[in-house]
Amino acid sequence: MKRFYTIPIFIPEKACPHRCIYCNQYNISDCKDSQTMNEVKNTIEKYLKTFPKNGIKKIGFFGGNFTGMTIIEQNQYLDMALPYIKAGAIDTIQLSTRPDYISNEILVNLKEHHIETIELGAQSLDPEVLAFSRRGHTLDNIRESSAQILSFGFHLGLQMMIGLPKDSIEKCMFTASQIVELGAHCTRIYPTLVIKNTDLEKLYKTGKYYPLTLDESILWSKKLFSYFIQNEVTILRMGLHPSEGLLSGENLVAGPFHVSYKELVLSSLWQDYINEQIQNQKGDNIIIYSSPKSINYAVGYNASNKKMLLEKFKTVVFKQAQLLTEHECKIDIY
Repeated sequence: MKRFYTIPIFIPEKACPHRCIYCNQYNISDCKDSQTMNEVKNTIEKYLKTFPKNGIKKIGFFGGNFTGMTIIEQNQYLDMALPYIKAGAIDTIQLSTRPDYISNEILVNLKEHHIETIELGAQSLDPEVLAFSRRGHTLDNIRESSAQILSFGFHLGLQMMIGLPKDSIEKCMFTASQIVELGAHCTRIYPTLVIKNTDLEKLYKTGKYYPLTLDESILWSKKLFSYFIQNEVTILRMGLHPSEGLLSGENLVAGPFHVSYKELVLSSLWQDYINEQIQNQKGDNIIIYSSPKSINYAVGYNASNKKMLLEKFKTVVFKQAQLLTEHECKIDIY
């Protein structure tokens, strides 16, 4: 299976008519202004130099409301990518936008510009969570736009956030079920962070909002991950991109941020896989088999799963098994 390589082009809050309670895209992405056309071109060239020859290469427009721009503005970005598509250097383009900025005119234009995937920032499909977060769109917007996108033959992505005000694990699982029901091909799971200069920061500092702890966030994400995998929805990302402002703490006030968030989630999930199989089994030595793609998660973040097993077994060995799928675990105890 070929790997995917994405060139991220950030257009922070471009054409976004709403300021959601949690949002400050400038502080999240470290991009204070949208990139000029020359900067976009330079970014594409820089990434292409680092990509291997094989693999599927994409350009992704993230961070703003892409289809909220005029068609002329959208095409300035899209036309920049066309020569790379025609030359075979780039295979496809994807973008993220709002559910209330989709129309037939927009979709016709995107189809003509080789867009493959359109991701909608749904965030939640619970009405109370949406309203309190001041998303500015409705459930009907999400449902209608999703159907339109699929009818034009695009791949549909529906992004979600966990731990928003008024949220719960039950509401998150309902959102996940709706993402599956609406026919999404892919999703992203973002834990809610309290970012500087947002209304969420004000709620946090006055004790009216408490973000998820890292452990709570990992637990929720594990459940969501397993559900999406069972329903064949690809998870493109878990956790926010670790921008400089988040890494340094300069822009982060509170919340479950970790530079290796996905690895923490999958390491914990693999701990569950292992514990399920070693119950009531006796022996001093254990061998854990996993696919090559999952071996690091099986061992665990900072070898956490190996350390756990060394408390129970004299020897712990991890081996790669080519025939196992990413989420299959086989264990021998002797």
